[in-house]
Amino acid sequence: MNMNSSSREPGSGRQARVRGARSRHPSPVTRHPPAFTLIEVMVAITIFSMVVAAIYSSWSLIMRASRVSQEVAAQVQRQRVAIHTIEDSLTCIQSFGGPSMKYYSFIVSGDPPQLDFTSLLPDNFPRNGKFGDLNMRQLQFTLEAGPDAEKSEKDLVLRQKPILLDMDEGEKKNPLVLARFVQTFNVECWDTNKEEWIKTWTYTNTIPPLIRVKLVLGGNNNNFGYAAPTLAVTRVIAVPSQTMPPEAQGGGGSPGGPPPGGPPGGVPINNLHF
Repeated sequence: MNMNSSSREPGSGRQARVRGARSRHPSPVTRHPPAFTLIEVMVAITIFSMVVAAIYSSWSLIMRASRVSQEVAAQVQRQRVAIHTIEDSLTCIQSFGGPSMKYYSFIVSGDPPQLDFTSLLPDNFPRNGKFGDLNMRQLQFTLEAGPDAEKSEKDLVLRQKPILLDMDEGEKKNPLVLARFVQTFNVECWDTNKEEWIKTWTYTNTIPPLIRVKLVLGGNNNNFGYAAPTLAVTRVIAVPSQTMPPEAQGGGGSPGGPPPGGPPGGVPINNLHF
């Protein structure tokens, strides 16, 4: 046992002396800390750019979808308001024949689209506060060029004035805009003689039994990517009243209308002015 121990001691001494010599004479090679190579940096930048591009693309799609959905919601609301306004006014239409006919004429033309008539409007009708208690008003629905001519915008506008009064300048220049970016505004009347729908109503002293209104709204087609889809609605409105003949008006007048003594006979459509 002691012999084996003594045989290992010389070797252990030599290893200790070698380690001591190495510690007194350090190696001339200097080790640098680990670093990225140029290729690794370029790969990292490329991956980071791809991640940023993907995030921006997703954000752009979200913003575009949000804008389109807001435009669709706005179009649906404008469409609902426009159709509701037309329905309300047509179901309250008033018409009297004889000398008062020029105040109650019913006019429909297709080029340009136009709808004129007189109605006894409810208290919640648009701009009712402007006219006070004068609920018997003449209405004019027209399709006109919008403020953005470069985008070929057409708006459905409403002008109104109390019966027997002239339309003020504010109503002429600043009508009520019911709908924007209107592609189609068609008004057709049911002709009981021809038994078909007609686009121009020339019988200004009578009211058609049925009126069909078609409204098509679309987004701005010149701004591709942000245009809302086209929305269309068609309503067939049954008019609940007909023209009251002069003999039933009580002395030639009309309830809420002008006094007797107006121009006799009918008034040609070209001489009717709003």
